[in-house]
Amino acid sequence: PAAVPHQRVARVSGTGRATVYRHWPRAEQLLLDVMTGTDLPFFRAPRSPVRPWLHQQLRQLADELRLPAVAAVALTVIQGSLWDPRIARSRDGMIAAIDERIGVALELAVRTGEVEPGVAATDAAALLVGPVLYRTAIQSGSVDDDLIDRLIDGVGTWRT
Repeated sequence: PAAVPHQRVARVSGTGRATVYRHWPRAEQLLLDVMTGTDLPFFRAPRSPVRPWLHQQLRQLADELRLPAVAAVALTVIQGSLWDPRIARSRDGMIAAIDERIGVALELAVRTGEVEPGVAATDAAALLVGPVLYRTAIQSGSVDDDLIDRLIDGVGTWRT
């Protein structure tokens, strides 16, 4: 949010600062409006074999979350959702999209015999995305490929 001050938005958009404040009293609200107009680029269109596809998606997520601006937006949405119902609804929509997309990927993996059935999509998303978010955005660390493989192993029994 600090990278998107009202004065800068007013200057770039060619409007007055008061107009920007009237529409978005807090910078978090402006970021939320931008984010709700954008589809998350992760976990779309799974393909078989699912395991390497899932690894690639987690790698992309980890690399994006290593960018300070992306981590800041993610943490802002998490924090803002605690007190702003509108931000909470947006967060819930993002969570639902990720849960559903990972669920579709796991269903494909089950159908193709890559993984045994039995893992709920919401659990799989928490096991996969949660540690990546923690390592990158909270610890300011990096996610190596071995960690990604361990996370994927944690969501089910994969057949090689």
